[in-house]
Amino acid sequence: MSKDIIIKGAREGNLQNIDLVIPRDKLVVLTGLSGSGKTTLAIDLLFQECQRRYLEALGLVGIKKPDVDVIQNIAPAVMISQTTANRNPRSTVGTVTGIYTDLRMVFEKLHVRNCPACGASVSAAECKEEVEKSDDEFIGYMYCSHCSHRMVKLTSGWFSFNTRNGACPECQGIGQTLTVNPQTVVNQSLSLEAGAVSLWEITRNAQYMITSYYAALEHYRIPVAPNRPVVEFTDSQKAMLFYGVNSDQMHQLFPNASVPKTVVGGKFEGIYTALMRRISERGGEAKHLERYFIYANCPVCQGERLTADSRAATVAGRRLPELSELALDDLLVWVDNVEKTISQRESALSIDYLNDLKTKISRVINVGLEYLALDRQTLTLSGGESQRLKLAAVLDSQLSGIIYIFDEPTISLHPKDTHTLVESLKQLRDDGNSVIVIEHDIDVMLQADQIIDIGPGSGKHGGQIIGQGSLADLMKQPSSITGQYLLQEQQLPVAGKCRASGSFKVSGANLHNLKNLTVEFSSGLLTAVTGVSGSGKTSLVFDVLGTRYADDSDTEFDDEDKEDEQDQKQSTDSLTTETTSSLGTVSGLSQFDSIVRIKQTPLTRMKRSNVATYTDVWIEVRKSFASLPAAKEIGLTARHFSFNTTGGRCENCGGLGVIESHMLFFPSAEVVCPVCDGLRFNQDVLSVSYQGHSINAILKMPFEELPSIIAENSRIKRVCDLLSDVGLDYLELGQTLNTLSGGEAQRLKLVKELLTAKGSKTLYLMDEPTTGLHPIDVERFIRLLNQIVDAGSTVIVIEHNLQLLAAADWVIDLGPEGGLRGGETVFTGTPQAMVENSSSYTANELRRFLSRV
Repeated sequence: MSKDIIIKGAREGNLQNIDLVIPRDKLVVLTGLSGSGKTTLAIDLLFQECQRRYLEALGLVGIKKPDVDVIQNIAPAVMISQTTANRNPRSTVGTVTGIYTDLRMVFEKLHVRNCPACGASVSAAECKEEVEKSDDEFIGYMYCSHCSHRMVKLTSGWFSFNTRNGACPECQGIGQTLTVNPQTVVNQSLSLEAGAVSLWEITRNAQYMITSYYAALEHYRIPVAPNRPVVEFTDSQKAMLFYGVNSDQMHQLFPNASVPKTVVGGKFEGIYTALMRRISERGGEAKHLERYFIYANCPVCQGERLTADSRAATVAGRRLPELSELALDDLLVWVDNVEKTISQRESALSIDYLNDLKTKISRVINVGLEYLALDRQTLTLSGGESQRLKLAAVLDSQLSGIIYIFDEPTISLHPKDTHTLVESLKQLRDDGNSVIVIEHDIDVMLQADQIIDIGPGSGKHGGQIIGQGSLADLMKQPSSITGQYLLQEQQLPVAGKCRASGSFKVSGANLHNLKNLTVEFSSGLLTAVTGVSGSGKTSLVFDVLGTRYADDSDTEFDDEDKEDEQDQKQSTDSLTTETTSSLGTVSGLSQFDSIVRIKQTPLTRMKRSNVATYTDVWIEVRKSFASLPAAKEIGLTARHFSFNTTGGRCENCGGLGVIESHMLFFPSAEVVCPVCDGLRFNQDVLSVSYQGHSINAILKMPFEELPSIIAENSRIKRVCDLLSDVGLDYLELGQTLNTLSGGEAQRLKLVKELLTAKGSKTLYLMDEPTTGLHPIDVERFIRLLNQIVDAGSTVIVIEHNLQLLAAADWVIDLGPEGGLRGGETVFTGTPQAMVENSSSYTANELRRFLSRV
């Protein structure tokens, strides 16, 4: 048996010089309030040190040693985090799990197709084959078993939409075609100066683009028409605006003109050309650009991605594109039937692949993802779904002696599926591994070998071990925040509570797996949309109800005054009472002043963007520093207190305080800047202090402390109060946005919206906002949601959290299962009515939750 992990004197982050023993080869849960130090202990300390020592054993250096005196008896570690999956639109559930690869091999060995000569049906397993070399590649051929016609054999590459042979030539294997939507890009009734190009307005570079456009017109001696509506532009003016100087349109109009090489000289890309380039370069990272395009199924392959021969071939009567659309549990049934019905010769050719298929599919099913289909793009997966796919891959590796660290694997998982997830974690443990899980889910805690409760509070108030043992042990320890919470009895809201002030309705929705769904929502309520994973919750709330949403920009700014603007609002001024599409009818939205969609998508990928810049607090801090006599005396302005602009920042690290060190096959490591010693700014700026704190010290300060330093600023106090309400006041001002969890990012977006809300009647749509919250934090967050509703707004949340479901005014439960067996309403009503009358999975789990004391 491995020796226990011994930690002494841990001071990393907010850890309070703690000593701790973590048992090896056990399932250990780390829990505690948000910001208490769980992630710091598991990832920043333990995982970082495991990785550092492993690299040093390979002769590599560069990872900083965590702030700890002793860590003993560790091993190589694997971290399964909440980070989103591959954003490449070609990446699917089938490709990342390897299931599609095995399926392609089965099709290579067993496919049936029609002979192009005699038209007879021929099986690859029964035909004579040969291989020829041509142009440095080998090509396989097969002979028709009826007429001996030689034809190219469809090998596994022909069944891949990512290869030249297999991909549909029209869409290159994407399955869709896209064209620019002129209606959303340019409002031709406006002039450029009045904001005709919405993209320029969103990215706040309109003046620069207009100047560049006029320079291009002058180069070609085309008349410049300032303040003229675009609809009145000449053909050449429009060609330049839409397609740019290096387009076929401009070459046809000016065949003998030279193409300008610089922006000053008239180089201009064109709006449509720039959009096509950006969507091509950024792929799945460019979701914000989708509003500017019209998507349609490929007219050749009808969205099936493959060439004609490949998509026509069958195995056991099913085509590969059809199998790719099946839920995984249905696909497993098909694999079992194939194995039972194929001949002995066919079995010899394919049994290894069929067995591998069964193993891989079963492992994905066992982590609660049986509703997924192979053709589901990974960029559409939630953080929880992505993490559980990684878990399935880990189970497939069959390694032992590893320390596995999981960051809230139950995210997006319905409570009914928690048991199968825990069994997978136990399997890892039983294979001889140490499994450490950051988690708030009580069902996971019940199955853990040991629980470590960290707290008692968040930020500087946390970082201590306040409980350790089994769940029963924690409930006997007065110092354990989690244990004491679990002693409280859970209750439903007071009967008869009703704040409804109107209604709005979705009718006949058929998107994805929704089955002609009609649902009525009440305004002025906190409504929870729930149901098993894959039942259609996101399709209903975001893709149908919120389908008129105006997406945000991807532009990443250098000036922090504007750098993190993420406009989530959609004004309802342009919405009629009834909005109709092929997805159904949405009526009644005109009663709202605005609609706000708050999802768990990352706020930004920029290291320069932090919580202070995102909430605009940094503007106020910089103004406060610039107003000091000491700053004025040496000529410092607010701009000098920016770490994103030249003048006051350290130029060696660009104001980041660290320099990135690339680690070859491992994630890049950050080392402290040797010039500023991690202080970000030059000495003149650092010499100015506000109540004894330098500008860099303010960046390292948690928001809860800021009002006591800059007490007279009402804007700062408002932000700090809201951050406290959503349980985020433990965050430091300088914490970068790309380090936030999905739940933290979503709650920060809510704070941003509440700061800028215009009008009292707003419809808020939220995607599992309790992600990452301890039950005590959930209680506080529920109070905030109720305050929003009491102020006249309407809140709809997609949720699995039973604590929030019990506190909701109204519950809409979708199901009865996930995938193709979902998309129906199985219950609507109050939580009390659900407990008393419904037999759905959610109702059963809610009854169990309320009975737990």
